[in-house]
Amino acid sequence: MERKIISIFDVVGGKAAVSTEDGERLFTTINAFLEKDFKVILDFANIQTLITTFLNAAIGQLYSKYDSPFLREHLSVRSLQPEDKERLVKTIERAKEYFKDKENLEKDIREAFDDE
Repeated sequence: MERKIISIFDVVGGKAAVSTEDGERLFTTINAFLEKDFKVILDFANIQTLITTFLNAAIGQLYSKYDSPFLREHLSVRSLQPEDKERLVKTIERAKEYFKDKENLEKDIREAFDDE
């Protein structure tokens, strides 16, 4: 399996991975390599600020296209700060839950807002 290392610093153009737009761009890049059966390594070296908005757009939505075993085999991260690892784990857990039962979750959300 071929490998592709993606520098998050290069993708976002700096030390802050915060925008949905940057996350979407990273998602598109990751997806293109996954579709070709590459092992993708996300390198977070020099990233000082990482927020869930970016992670949801970049990594969370991968769970809409790929199952967990595939992503465990094909996607890895390195140089991630400990607090950011926790953020990534929570993002992945929420994405798996959301995409597992997306229709019912969206229905529950709509009903909750209709009750107000």
